[in-house]
Amino acid sequence: MKIKWSFLSCILMLLLVSAAYADDSSSSSTSSTTSSSSSTSSSSTSVDQSALVYVSNVSLDTQEYFAGDEGTLTVTLTNGGTSAIGLENPTLISSHITVQPDDWEGMSFVGAGSTNTYSVRFTVKPPEGTYFALFTIGTQNGNAIHYPVKIQVCSNTLTGAVTSKPTSFAPEAEQNVTLTLMNTRNGDVKNIVITPEGSGIDSNPSVELVSTIAAGSSTDVSFGITPHQATDLTFNVSYQDGDNTHFTDVVLPINLGQDKTAAVPVVNDVELTSSGAVDEITGDVTNAGITDAYGVIVTVGSPAVSTGTYPEYAIGSIASDDSGSFDITFTANDLSIVPLIVTWKDSAGNDYNVTKVLDLNSGTAAGSIVSSSTTKASDSTGSASSMTGGPGGMSGGPGGDMGPGGSSTSVTSLFSGSKGGGISSFYPVIGAAIVLIAGIVLWKKRKWISLKLKKQQ
Repeated sequence: MKIKWSFLSCILMLLLVSAAYADDSSSSSTSSTTSSSSSTSSSSTSVDQSALVYVSNVSLDTQEYFAGDEGTLTVTLTNGGTSAIGLENPTLISSHITVQPDDWEGMSFVGAGSTNTYSVRFTVKPPEGTYFALFTIGTQNGNAIHYPVKIQVCSNTLTGAVTSKPTSFAPEAEQNVTLTLMNTRNGDVKNIVITPEGSGIDSNPSVELVSTIAAGSSTDVSFGITPHQATDLTFNVSYQDGDNTHFTDVVLPINLGQDKTAAVPVVNDVELTSSGAVDEITGDVTNAGITDAYGVIVTVGSPAVSTGTYPEYAIGSIASDDSGSFDITFTANDLSIVPLIVTWKDSAGNDYNVTKVLDLNSGTAAGSIVSSSTTKASDSTGSASSMTGGPGGMSGGPGGDMGPGGSSTSVTSLFSGSKGGGISSFYPVIGAAIVLIAGIVLWKKRKWISLKLKKQQ
């Protein structure tokens, strides 16, 4: 009997131990499952934070840099999630640039549905080429955000060239020069400042501004240049590519001499008529030059005195190879020295004049130009324009001794002598001719006249 109760007691003990072990295993398994679920939830939250923030805009301050330029990258990040996310340490990674000290310190938060904009400043290293840098920014509890950025480095400059200029420059005369600027870079250039400089040179305008020249395009800028001496004209050009300022120069040698395109007034078909004390000259002015003459006016100079109906005559504009007529009334004591003055303007508004000294001493129907000189009207001494070969210069400018419209020996002769020895010197001959003709008429009509007289008696 005792043996039976001992056996039952052992079986009951084993059952109690088994139940206790089973309960401990179940508790341990539940704890492990709960821990694993918590870990998975935490990992999912970290991934979601970085995945919900994305790059919505990227821009550089220029499309192309010179080696050594400073640049700025601007990146906008948008939070597409439902809660604020912390961002920190924006930077740009590349061996071809040097990043400036970070302007952002500590953590910044971007709210749900909001954006944050970050700027990274850097300096470009040589050589030229196209490189990809990596923008990166950390998140509070997740992975960093990365975005590739293309950076181009090129040494092409803003190129300048003089595309229009005179064949040579007349001293003291304003003439147009056109400077063409060509942007050979892939990005726009802006704030272009052009300053003409040179010893003994006046420029109108003195400075010219151009706001922008687009990539691959060009623009023309015109200047009125007045040289006082032979020199070099330098166009100093500054421009900005991004926030960096660069410079280029265009040099134009200024050589003084004959302007082969200038207007050349030539006087033809001069005729003189007299009416009492007032004499009258008529004729034509022909423009034998390449360019037009504007505001052409004809008059006489000392010792002749313009007076009467046409003291000066305005022809107006005379195109190249065209002509205009004039009619001048004047008085003069000596018709062998009658200066005929022709004034005109060029396309830049410069005043010029040519003086043709007429000899009206002969008795034929036309006059003789015995001397001629041309000067720029604003040059009171006439030294610069008449001595160096500009318009009217002695070395061959229009109206000069060797150039077109210069000294000539011809047209035909006209009414020789002074005013007292001109047409008035023929009065006795004319009077004698009249008396002779009257005598002949009376002789032929003598019988008829005699009969008339007898009838009257």
